[in-house]
Amino acid sequence: MIRTRGFTKAAVATALAGLLLAGCGGGGSGKTTATGGASGKPVAGGTAKVLTLSELRTLDPAQMGNNFASGGIVGNALYGTLLTDDPESGDIQYSMAKSFTTTDGGRTFELKLRDGLEFSDGSPLDAKAVKYNWDRMRDPKTASPYLSDAAMVASTTAVDATTLQVKMATAVSQFAHSVVTSSLNWIGSPTALAKGAKSFDAHPVGAGPYTLKEWRRQDAMELVKNPGYWDAPRPYLDSLTLRVALDATQRVNTVVSGGADLAVEQNWQNLKRAEDAGLPTDVMPLSGGTYLALNTRRAPFDDARARAALAAALDFKAFNVSVFDGAGQTVDTLFSKSSPFYADIPVSTPDHATAQRLFDQVAADGKPVTFTITTTSNSDSKAQAEAIQAQLGQFKNVTVKIKVVEFAEYLSLQSTHDFDAATTSASFLDPEPRLWTAFHSGSPANMSGIADKKLDAALLAGRTATDTAHRKAAYEDVQRRLLELHPMLWITRTAGSVITGKNVGGVRQYGFASLRPELLWIKR
Repeated sequence: MIRTRGFTKAAVATALAGLLLAGCGGGGSGKTTATGGASGKPVAGGTAKVLTLSELRTLDPAQMGNNFASGGIVGNALYGTLLTDDPESGDIQYSMAKSFTTTDGGRTFELKLRDGLEFSDGSPLDAKAVKYNWDRMRDPKTASPYLSDAAMVASTTAVDATTLQVKMATAVSQFAHSVVTSSLNWIGSPTALAKGAKSFDAHPVGAGPYTLKEWRRQDAMELVKNPGYWDAPRPYLDSLTLRVALDATQRVNTVVSGGADLAVEQNWQNLKRAEDAGLPTDVMPLSGGTYLALNTRRAPFDDARARAALAAALDFKAFNVSVFDGAGQTVDTLFSKSSPFYADIPVSTPDHATAQRLFDQVAADGKPVTFTITTTSNSDSKAQAEAIQAQLGQFKNVTVKIKVVEFAEYLSLQSTHDFDAATTSASFLDPEPRLWTAFHSGSPANMSGIADKKLDAALLAGRTATDTAHRKAAYEDVQRRLLELHPMLWITRTAGSVITGKNVGGVRQYGFASLRPELLWIKR
């Protein structure tokens, strides 16, 4: 993976974030470039004022999103991490876990914890606690957004205080990446979780670098340093104050003016504005990106012609200009060129004549293409929907409406399937598990509802293969099948990123641009 730091134009070469559910463009390895921001020995003390992208509904680790768009920094602060990944190579790294290994190609794993881990209430974070959390996530009643990740586990056994044996439902050689990019990475106190949601939201208990001091919903969250954190002298800061800033312009202007020390970001234009203002940025370039999911379960997108018409009609290079002033990065190929899985297979080829012919064919059958794009009040998401609506307004026999809903309702679309089209994302370093969860017929997170035996077989081959060559061949089949089926349309690479003041150091993200707060420090 290439991880770009600084405020050169190269820093803006990654992508805009959808809303949750996955990640953004450019796996593989590369050389980190670092410019700007505080450097040298970390300074202890102080408070960081942080702007985030969405209001949390709960502090239950199983129900939070481990990504930049939906609370990754909060989960990492309260619960810490079992694993992370290297921001350049994508290799798995260990934090509260000492190791996570398989000797049989991913049919079973052994998780080894560090000795002496404790929750913030002094109780032990042991293998039984991990088992409780992972088993709870596998229960559909928990309503975890990562049910499809947790469901890959068939059973867990706590062998001793620091050893958990994991049996998989199907061999998944890259399962560690599922842990890194989901809330499987966050372990809450079983005792505290058993007291119920209201009690846990008021008094969450984890083993992370910070604990909750106060949560004023719709206002701010105050986190304070956990004196019992296992990795002393981290965290370096005494406290964090987090506020939600939905408006993109407000976010960047607040950091520029000094009203915030850093902002979790998803907007390509904001990265350019930060560059122009001389502010440091940290961008996670991943593969995949944000896409428009077309609900194949119902009209009009149960008709393959309607999906193909949209694929031919929309020009996302023009979209990049209209929405991001050309500062974004389009998804030309599913895998970025730095990925070991890269193949020169274009994801789309605009052809307006073909698009109009298909729209006319569908209309001739008495069912012109009429659909609604469901989006959130987030300014970036609305702008995307409006740009798509404007482009399709050039064609006959297609009508597009926009429905704006609250973020909580938007998240529920994954289970209710009550939408025609909706923006989501599938971004990743390693394609496992994100491509499976996004497009396999058996995945609860398959927003489009596409069910295709050939696609399923290719995804299974990519999941179970243990060498890069066979995995690359499988994912080339996945790409070609997605082109034939058009269950979705790639919009842009995801810009999972952070904008900071020049005096902020220790900025480091992992997984799906999930910020690690224990490393942050401020030079006063």
